[in-house]
Amino acid sequence: MHSIRDVLGEKGTTVLTIGPDETVYEAIRQMAEHGIGALLVVENGKPIGLLSERDYSRKVILRGLRSRETPVRTIMSSPLLTISPDASVQDGLEMMTEKYIRHIPVMNGSGVLGMVSIGDLVKAVIRDQQSLIEQLESYIAR
Repeated sequence: MHSIRDVLGEKGTTVLTIGPDETVYEAIRQMAEHGIGALLVVENGKPIGLLSERDYSRKVILRGLRSRETPVRTIMSSPLLTISPDASVQDGLEMMTEKYIRHIPVMNGSGVLGMVSIGDLVKAVIRDQQSLIEQLESYIAR
């Protein structure tokens, strides 16, 4: 079974951030440019929230706010939920399912190590299952 650290090792540790006073428009522009679904919101070098496409669709569009005028802090998800790099992929999936989230920063005592999405974790589960199937097929073929 993979750990969150294993997933980061495969996908990389780059985390894109945005300041809480930047506009929602700028955040969405960055997400589109990089093909990602969430940005870590950082203030004075410290993570304080997360802004996702889901936050945008539910808190800007449905409330009639203007993305070019609305600061990120107005719609970001906070308090920030995080996961340990030593947690299992299963732990991550359970947390995401329970909290209805799709992205989660990976943190330890030294700070942010990366970010994982539900898609990253599902891929890890599929790889684990494929490996198990191959092992069982090899055992049966003996």
